Amino acid sequence: RLPEQQKTSESPLIWFRGVYLPPALHPLNKTFVKGGEWQDIDSTQEKRRAFLQDFCKKYNSRKKLQTHLVHLVSRIYVEDRHKVLYCEVPKAGCSNWKRVLMVLSGLAASANNISHDDVHYGKHLRKLDSYDLKGIYTRLNMYTKFIFVRDPMERLVSAFRDKFEHPNSYYHPVFGKAIIKKYRHNADEEALKTGSGVKFKEFIQYLLDSYRPVGMDIHWEQVSKLCYPCLINYDFIGKFETLEEDANYFLQLVGAPANLKFPKFKDRHSSDERTSKEVVRQYLKELSKEERQLTYDFYYLDYLMFNYTSP
Repeated sequence: RLPEQQKTSESPLIWFRGVYLPPALHPLNKTFVKGGEWQDIDSTQEKRRAFLQDFCKKYNSRKKLQTHLVHLVSRIYVEDRHKVLYCEVPKAGCSNWKRVLMVLSGLAASANNISHDDVHYGKHLRKLDSYDLKGIYTRLNMYTKFIFVRDPMERLVSAFRDKFEHPNSYYHPVFGKAIIKKYRHNADEEALKTGSGVKFKEFIQYLLDSYRPVGMDIHWEQVSKLCYPCLINYDFIGKFETLEEDANYFLQLVGAPANLKFPKFKDRHSSDERTSKEVVRQYLKELSKEERQLTYDFYYLDYLMFNYTSP
């Protein structure tokens, strides 16, 4: 039931109270699943859901997050045909997931023919915060909610490589210039003018700074602040490390067309080596022991929630 102030209010933006959505762990609907090869993936999935549920019970007993409902669902994409909600976690397969959602919704015939710009700037998919409060609550309670996550340090390094080691008309002038100006001593005029050539150590200095010269960005924001996994009860928790198997199992769960498989291709910079544990290790060598510890601390909740091993 909606509180009275929500029923009478024209705008949900004036409603601001602690939001706590139903915590019950609902069983997944496995009506569409065919074949026995999914048994191991299903077992892993149930363990992930139970682990997150147990963690959130302990965490919420210590701290109740107060947030606005509309902000809480601002990263969630809606696909009404198959009744799914996807919380976008950048650098964890999100581009290809948006391609898949476009195919599921009938906006495209194949995920393989959708360009990067169409995915991210085409505005073909609706977000949950674009609905009124009744629409938001109905979908949160009735649709299958899913999220895909990634080892926090791998996700961080992947974001840095993507945004700062390649030409970028947004991240270099907006983030790069501010980072170089504040953290690089004796920076030359060219670097200050273009914002290109940010070093990983400088990027980490920015990330850990309480007085950042420019705000946070979704590509390195914590998953705990993007998707609120202890407030929104996600039905399916996929991991980038097992992306293909998890994604194709999820597509079966929601009754996707049999010929729709999760794309295997790398969205951009396809010639680059993928960000692996070994690649991350090389980047972390640039940091002091204290900086490495503080970076881990920054993502501490993400490590705990999704049962990742600390580096």
